[in-house]
Amino acid sequence: MNLACDTLEVSRSGYYVWVKRPESDRARENAVLLGRIRSIHENSDQTYGSPRMTVELKSEGLACSEKRVARIMRENKIASEAVRKFKMTTTDSNHDLPIAERLFETENADAVMAPNQVWTGDITFVPTEEGWLFLAVFLDIFTRKIVGFSCDDNMRTQLILKALEMALGRQNVAKGELIAHSDRGSQYASEDFASRLRLAGIIASMSRTANCYDNAHCESFFHSLKTELIYRKHFKTRKEAMQAIFEWIETWYNRQRRHSGIEYMSPEEYEKLALAS
Repeated sequence: MNLACDTLEVSRSGYYVWVKRPESDRARENAVLLGRIRSIHENSDQTYGSPRMTVELKSEGLACSEKRVARIMRENKIASEAVRKFKMTTTDSNHDLPIAERLFETENADAVMAPNQVWTGDITFVPTEEGWLFLAVFLDIFTRKIVGFSCDDNMRTQLILKALEMALGRQNVAKGELIAHSDRGSQYASEDFASRLRLAGIIASMSRTANCYDNAHCESFFHSLKTELIYRKHFKTRKEAMQAIFEWIETWYNRQRRHSGIEYMSPEEYEKLALAS
């Protein structure tokens, strides 16, 4: 003790006064924040960084800034565990099928003012020990909600038709008021898909050639899905992967996960707010 006090150039009496000093209000507040941060981090499956964490804490009535939350997370080695991996082409646009006009322009996405005005569709893949599992989704541009999705061991047209049927079954769609936007893949250019859109009164729209930015919203969703779920798991079977994807989309992404593009609300929360206004 004497050596420590001499090294720090403080008196023994001063040291004991410091030791007996009650914990500051700030320290107690940080301890409370840390407890909630650990819980929220665990609930997000270790995927929330400081921006979403701050919004979640404030929604619980806890006063904090993002800078303070980031510092507490850094000091306690709490970080978002996201992983980047490779990308594979899932659609074939080298065909002679009819191409729809590009009606939805990603750069003008702010012009979409309500749910069920523009859905964008795309396909991705998930590795399993049994082989690839393909996932097709339809995402509402306004709410970022996954309105429909489907999984299968192939990416034929039936895959996107199942996703579309799910979307039509759960959303209130007015004929002639919804645009379904996609890339130029043969699945989306097929007559089966085109005729189903016509029957539902949905207007087709397709991206420019080889321009992934035209479908940026789906690309962003797939990035979140893969970095927060797929790349952090090992699936033995397609059924196991399908179950994990279903749970991630329906119980986490659509209902709980805060999205920076919609004022840090969840897609369903944002949709309910929009429909109620």
